[in-house]
Amino acid sequence: MKKYTVGVDVGGTSVKMGVFTVGGDLLFKWEIPTRTEDGGKYVLSDITQSLEQAREEHNIALDEIAGIGIGVPGPVNKDGVVEVCVNLGWGRTEVEKELNALTGLPVKAGNDANVAAMGEVWQGAAKGAQDAVMVTLGTGVGGGIVLDGKILAGVKGFAGEIGHIGVNPHETQSCNCGNKGCLEQYASATGIVRMTKKYLEEHETASSLREFADITAKDIFDEAKKGDEVAMLNVKKLCRILASVLGKIALIVDPEVFIIGGGVSKAGSILIDGIAEEFPNYVFGAAKKSCFVLATLGNDAGIYGAAKLVI
Repeated sequence: MKKYTVGVDVGGTSVKMGVFTVGGDLLFKWEIPTRTEDGGKYVLSDITQSLEQAREEHNIALDEIAGIGIGVPGPVNKDGVVEVCVNLGWGRTEVEKELNALTGLPVKAGNDANVAAMGEVWQGAAKGAQDAVMVTLGTGVGGGIVLDGKILAGVKGFAGEIGHIGVNPHETQSCNCGNKGCLEQYASATGIVRMTKKYLEEHETASSLREFADITAKDIFDEAKKGDEVAMLNVKKLCRILASVLGKIALIVDPEVFIIGGGVSKAGSILIDGIAEEFPNYVFGAAKKSCFVLATLGNDAGIYGAAKLVI
């Protein structure tokens, strides 16, 4: 009888790993460094070796494990293949096939943001939902879509790349993806800092933010909570732009709940309430009643979601 499932979340700096019961209880977790040298050729073998050590330490037999789920920072197609994964140095990599050969276990792979969304649906903020959209607001903007309890990945693995939906055709600066006017340029931590600094340069409005040597996203949200006009204006702009994108998504997939995660989500209610206030302007009918929640699993969302992939 299968008792356990393994979740692996591969990042550019570290690989997070966890062993779960098939019922969703996290038994133990650990991390290993991500060795990206030589085209990332050591990543999967390092995962295999570390898992083998963990099995021995905790007396877990190979045939007790249902399989390994793995989230990676890049698009994963329906065959478990990554065409390119810049953060790991990978070119085309048959993740599922290669890790299966190394471990002897069934393997399911997915994009890290999609997998994190699955984690929040399985055991996090959206537990009990079958249809959810997650947006992660950090240095960039990521996203994941779960429909009927399954990740929507798309044929090429690009489904859920919410951060690169175009929101401003007049933008002159380029996004990291090479295009201009992406959501990521406005709704990420770097995006709201960029917007706010630009506003301060172009306006003479008094603001406590002018006293900061190097403004951060946290500074902007903190000053907005205190009532600073410039900070409030730019937080409202972020919420409006994000709400407009989520409104479009709602009219396509009609999720039960939107999950807001990532470092920016630590701003809390000022962010959630701001999005919820603007959202009805971009939808109609019952869609206006969509629910917004803050992610609860934090950095563990990826290992939870990965573990669920193989159940």
